[in-house]
Amino acid sequence: MPEGPTLVILKEQTTQFEGKVVTAVAGNTTIDLERLLHKKVKSLRTWGKHFLISFDGFYVRVHFLMFGSYSVDEDRKAKIRLGLTFKNGVLNFYASNIKLVEGKVEDDYDFAADIMGDKWDARKAKRRLNEIPDEMICDALLEQDIFSGSGNIIKTEVLYRARVHPESKTSKIPAAKMKNILHEVRHYAFEFLKWKKADELKKHWEAYTKKKCGRCDLPMHKKETGKKKRRSFFCTNCQKLYA
Repeated sequence: MPEGPTLVILKEQTTQFEGKVVTAVAGNTTIDLERLLHKKVKSLRTWGKHFLISFDGFYVRVHFLMFGSYSVDEDRKAKIRLGLTFKNGVLNFYASNIKLVEGKVEDDYDFAADIMGDKWDARKAKRRLNEIPDEMICDALLEQDIFSGSGNIIKTEVLYRARVHPESKTSKIPAAKMKNILHEVRHYAFEFLKWKKADELKKHWEAYTKKKCGRCDLPMHKKETGKKKRRSFFCTNCQKLYA
């Protein structure tokens, strides 16, 4: 599943389409494609794992789910879910969930939750965590209304850096540790972005998919943790369980 930094790259690759008119539409999406034809794109934005294409009075939300992808000025054999043609290029989405929403993006999205956004608010995230005291931190870091853009890689790497066991309850984690987690979520997301652009993300993984802890030289544990049952990679020796 694409994480927030990947969509930031998409945004950077598509800025040339802002202010441009859609000259042709295609794809097997169920939305009314005619609504998009001959309409001008007002803005392109990201919110976590959502790519948002704004028009006058409505917007299109692209959610990449587990296997979604996109292409800019590139032909692929895969079936197009939504394709937008402009005079200056083509933007295609594949295996994604496409939704047409009436209204404005600003009315529907809380950009203070976007870990890569200018309006990210760590204090608000902490208040939201206080509302779910019994939730495991591995689940909390995947809650998009709190940490929009955080995914399994970010979750795993942040908890390894903070030396916190993924099955720790949010209310039991010491304040200093939680402050560190809140800092690292955003900090690591931008490192993720830098490494992704350089095509060297995997080289910098310290915990995700690793079999041995680089700090302790002991086997890493791989387990589906929390209610979400997402994979976690962790060291039981240096990542403390707060339960």
